[in-house]
Amino acid sequence: MRKSKQAGGHMPLTYSERSKLDQGTQSTRLTSDSQLKFGDCCLSLSAAVDPVVTPSGHIYSREAIVAYLLVKSKELKEVRAKYDAQMAIDAQQETKQSENQLLLQQEAFIAKDQGASQKSLGTHATPMEQSLKRKVDIETKEEGNKRLKQISFWLSEAQPEYTTQAREEEARNRDGMGIARAPPKRPSSPMSGQPLRLKDLTSITLQREGSGPESASTSTSGPGKCLCAVSGKAIITQPVVAIKKSGAVILKEVFDKLIQAESKAGKGMKQASGTATPIPTPIPMTCPITGVKIKEKDVMTLSKAASGFAASGEVVATKYTPTMT
Repeated sequence: MRKSKQAGGHMPLTYSERSKLDQGTQSTRLTSDSQLKFGDCCLSLSAAVDPVVTPSGHIYSREAIVAYLLVKSKELKEVRAKYDAQMAIDAQQETKQSENQLLLQQEAFIAKDQGASQKSLGTHATPMEQSLKRKVDIETKEEGNKRLKQISFWLSEAQPEYTTQAREEEARNRDGMGIARAPPKRPSSPMSGQPLRLKDLTSITLQREGSGPESASTSTSGPGKCLCAVSGKAIITQPVVAIKKSGAVILKEVFDKLIQAESKAGKGMKQASGTATPIPTPIPMTCPITGVKIKEKDVMTLSKAASGFAASGEVVATKYTPTMT
């Protein structure tokens, strides 16, 4: 098919040609090597050391996430100081504008109340000065260059400059109402974007393949896959939960079948007050590692890893580059 007969025939390049030139939307299929493995830190992209979990279920190395929070907290403190200073300047400007507006209203009221009045000498002399400028060139060289920039927009010197004030105005992220947005009170999570504090981090224990003393001397390929603390199965892309009190990492399937199912099925008998009829009550859940009683709020779902298969999650990465037409 000829290019002139294609839909949108104004495009001089075909899709294949644009792909070779890295123009338009480029997409590629991600393989398993491009995905973050379970147990890797979301910041350092390597095996998590002293792993902790955020409320969103993402795993980080303690050192990496603490350093991130410290840096972001310092940046937010500086942004908060600039925001407070800018708000003070805005308040002063608003007060000055309101005072000027009130002064103009008072002058207009006095002029109307006292009837017709003679114009001031400055206002009366303005037309004469304007007519004089047309006949005699009294402007300086700097004034002439400034006026030339205003009318000669094709010159490079006449292009608008990105000043420091404009940069600060853009950084303030003003909305349509002209009101500056206040900076957040605390830094956000790198993955979820939700506010994050140090006390929101939960320590977990990751058991890995080849972490025993026998295999420590023979393992040369780096840290192995993470294992379920109960079944010992390798954790790849399966749903996983963690118990806050003990830090145990367990496959969701094992947790549902072994712990949650036993709690619902194994019921004791409790004597009701004032009656002789026993009431069945569920046995509280216990951690299979430490035996400590746990509740539903003590169980958090972790973010699972992805592979090259479409069923595991997002496996296609896209990038857009403007086309040259």
